[in-house]
Amino acid sequence: MAEKAFCPGHVTGFFEICPSKDLLTMGSRGAGICLSLGATSGVGVERSRYQSIDVTINGEEASGEVTKTALRYLLVDEKLKVRVDTALDLPQSQGFGMSAAGALSASIALARALDRPRQTAFEAAHIAELTHRSGLGDVSALHRGGVTIRAKPGLPPKGRVLNIQGTPSVVLAVLGKGLRTSTVLSNPEKRRKINLSGGKTVDRLLRDPTVERLMELSYEFAVESGLATKRIVEAVSAASKLGRASMAMLGNSVFAIGDTQGLVRVLSEFGEVWVCKADPQGPRIIRRA
Repeated sequence: MAEKAFCPGHVTGFFEICPSKDLLTMGSRGAGICLSLGATSGVGVERSRYQSIDVTINGEEASGEVTKTALRYLLVDEKLKVRVDTALDLPQSQGFGMSAAGALSASIALARALDRPRQTAFEAAHIAELTHRSGLGDVSALHRGGVTIRAKPGLPPKGRVLNIQGTPSVVLAVLGKGLRTSTVLSNPEKRRKINLSGGKTVDRLLRDPTVERLMELSYEFAVESGLATKRIVEAVSAASKLGRASMAMLGNSVFAIGDTQGLVRVLSEFGEVWVCKADPQGPRIIRRA
C-alpha cells in the first residue's frame, strides 16, 4: 500500500498559550495564514512481524519524532512496516509550520492507506505536536485552511477556527538561525509575556477580521511580547514601505503582504526569500496519474 499527500505550511502572526488536561482542547488561540508551500509525504506500508517507522526528510534519514509519534497514534498495535519520505518546501524551525506539515501530510497519507477517518489524522498530528512542544495551533489552523483566527483553542470540532476572506500572496524571509519552538514554550517568563499580549490581540482581531488588521496586530504582538529581535524590527521597517510585515511565530523570520516584487527585492537584503500564496484547501491526497 502506498499513498502520497501534501500539507500546506502555516505561519502564525500572534498567539495565546492555552493549557488543558485534554490534548484535543489544548493548544492556542491566535491567527495566521496557511501557505501554498509546505510538505509532501509519500507513505509506504507493508505487513511485518513487528511495527516499525522509518522517516527521511529531503532525502536524508531523520529522527522524525513528531511524525513517528503521529503515525504510532494511527497504527495503534498494528504490526506494519511504514516508510515515510517527506519533502519540505521551506526550512524548519523558522515559524513556517514545517513540523506540523510533515506530520500531517504523513498522517493523511497513512490514514488513507489504512482506510482510517481523515479526522483521526488531524488528531494524530495535533497530539504529536503538543507532545513534542513543536507547535500549538498549526494543525488546528490547517484543519480549516486559508487565513484563520483560532478563536477557541484545540483541534476542531472542540476548537473553533474562523476564516478571514482573501488569498493574499505572501513573501517569507529567513534572517538567520532558526528558533526551537520548544525552547520558547518552556520558558515561564516568555510564556507570561506571550499570554499578556496574545489573548487581547485575538479579541481585537475578532472585532475587525481582515488580513490587513491581522498583519498590523501581528507586529504589535511581536514587539509587545519581546520576541522581535533588532534584526526583525529592521526588516519589518524596510518592508513597511511596500506593504505590511511581521515576525513569523516562532522563527528568526518575517512574513509580508503587499507589493510582492518590491517586498522580495527589499527582504532579499536581509536573507533568503520565498513567495507563496494563502492556501485555502488544507491537506490533501495527491492523485496519481
